[in-house]
Amino acid sequence: MTKPKLQTKFEPERGYCKEDRDAVSDNPEWTEEDFRNARPFAEVFPDLTESIRRSRGRPALDNPKKQVTLRLDSDVVARFRAGGPGWQSRINDILRKAAGLSK
Repeated sequence: MTKPKLQTKFEPERGYCKEDRDAVSDNPEWTEEDFRNARPFAEVFPDLTESIRRSRGRPALDNPKKQVTLRLDSDVVARFRAGGPGWQSRINDILRKAAGLSK
């Protein structure tokens, strides 16, 4: 068995004529009537549309974190970063404790 030759340039039809393609097509050309009768996906499948919208992204948090800018001494930041990933969460935990807040 020989390997098929790698195609290096465009060859129209590649051995198939339009009649061959039309005979096996599962997607016939739309008529003017098809275009007139077309409706949006959301109108035809409202439940499916809603489930797709709901499932995108992370679920909303009850108490989302707030992004702020805070200036800290470089040695303080270096100390927390030296502890590895999660250093910002560790700072948050220490601030919660200092403020008398519980999780």
